[in-house]
Amino acid sequence: MVVTCPELTAGEPGPRAARLLDRMVATVTGFCPEVAVVEPGTCAFAARGPARYFGGETALAAKIIAAVADLGVPARAGVADGLFAALLAARCADPVLLVPAGETPGFLAAQPVRVLACQDQPGQGQPGRDQPGRDLAALLNRLGLATLGDFAALPARDVASRFGDAGERAHRLARGLDSRPPAMRPPLADLSVAREFDPPEPRAEPVVFAAKALAERLHAGLAARGLTCVRVQVLATWADGQQSSRWWRHDGLLSAAGVADRVRWQLDGRSAPSAGERASERAGERAGERAGDHAGDHAGEHASGGITALRLVPDQVIRAAGQQLALWGEAVVTDRVAHAAMRVQAMLGHEAVLRPVLGGGRNVHDQVTAIPFGEKAEPGLAADRPWPGRVIGPAPGLVFPAGRAAEVTDDAGRPVTVSGRCAVSAAPARLAVPGEPPRRVTGWAGPWPLSERWWDAAAARRRARFQLATDDGRAWLAVVQDGRWLVEAAY
Repeated sequence: MVVTCPELTAGEPGPRAARLLDRMVATVTGFCPEVAVVEPGTCAFAARGPARYFGGETALAAKIIAAVADLGVPARAGVADGLFAALLAARCADPVLLVPAGETPGFLAAQPVRVLACQDQPGQGQPGRDQPGRDLAALLNRLGLATLGDFAALPARDVASRFGDAGERAHRLARGLDSRPPAMRPPLADLSVAREFDPPEPRAEPVVFAAKALAERLHAGLAARGLTCVRVQVLATWADGQQSSRWWRHDGLLSAAGVADRVRWQLDGRSAPSAGERASERAGERAGERAGDHAGDHAGEHASGGITALRLVPDQVIRAAGQQLALWGEAVVTDRVAHAAMRVQAMLGHEAVLRPVLGGGRNVHDQVTAIPFGEKAEPGLAADRPWPGRVIGPAPGLVFPAGRAAEVTDDAGRPVTVSGRCAVSAAPARLAVPGEPPRRVTGWAGPWPLSERWWDAAAARRRARFQLATDDGRAWLAVVQDGRWLVEAAY
């Protein structure tokens, strides 16, 4: 069963949202002690045992939703075979959606392929972490596979050879199978890692920093044995004897920074609220008490005296199957790269390390927006617009920061010109770019006219674009503007 609160799943939680999350999880824990947090605002647990006690899965879900609603946060619940299907059921629920046992493949078959973005582990704190699922969904749509049922009907061998590791994992989900085989076993040794604080640490930041180092030790210990884990337990102990224990979904996908983020959210959930928030949280304290003795022991408590110990415990240890890397390296930002980038930013400033974000636009230099590393920002121009007049075909490999002046001449050595009606004076024969020897043009295409912002006299401009291939094996994107040739990009 998956229980989700849409109000808490949007963005990274602040201290108040983290406290609501803590109360929500404590409330759900009152019905089932083995609760794993998938992402802020969403938790999951095996419902078969608790459902027998509370009179069925639907009755159990209704009781949990009512208890969470007493916190002032509306919730939904989904029940299905497998975490992926249960997540989809919870997002479609109103407020409860039960997929009977054995009918999960049929429920998934009617879902659009865009839901495959849900397969990516949320809340990583890494830019673009959910991009593979969106890219795969867009590709399947272009191939005419509109639903998960269409995708699931493909032979598994063909999917693996055509779409790679990400496609094979998504294909298993589309067929109603777990993304990982359920071959779990207890660890042969104690693989947990811990850090004690003496004197107790009253601030969260040093604890979160220590959590990242602990997570790196945890991952290194598991990797040395060829293992990974499905869940990780974060156990924090305060000087006054209080403890905060939470299970977080891992699935071998959480980086050390991702684990540290979850420690931060968990500690924020135990922080003391401001005076303006206490009144709105009193109802949550009463709801936690009604959910059961276990929930009442956690809800409404605010630890004090500083943190004395932090422990990370891997749970449900499985064999690490590995991940297929992208053609040009890893598809996500590794901890090593992130650490180096943050060190450069600390020395040179926040704008010193930028990452490209693909967007829309008619010109190649408009389609990439440079975003400071670590920020989650949208591209300057939306990519889902039609953008009539843009250059069709493969993107160039090199886009110059500014157009480079060039000379294009015909066989007689005369400059090639373009009239107002886009008539070319002669076929381009030679291309000369500053800093390089002149090259013979072996092929060309164009011109493609582009008239931009004609309604604004100050910003209006007319351009004619060409693609030129030269005898050195390269190709160029060139434009004619105001009678001058400019080279904007190289293929």
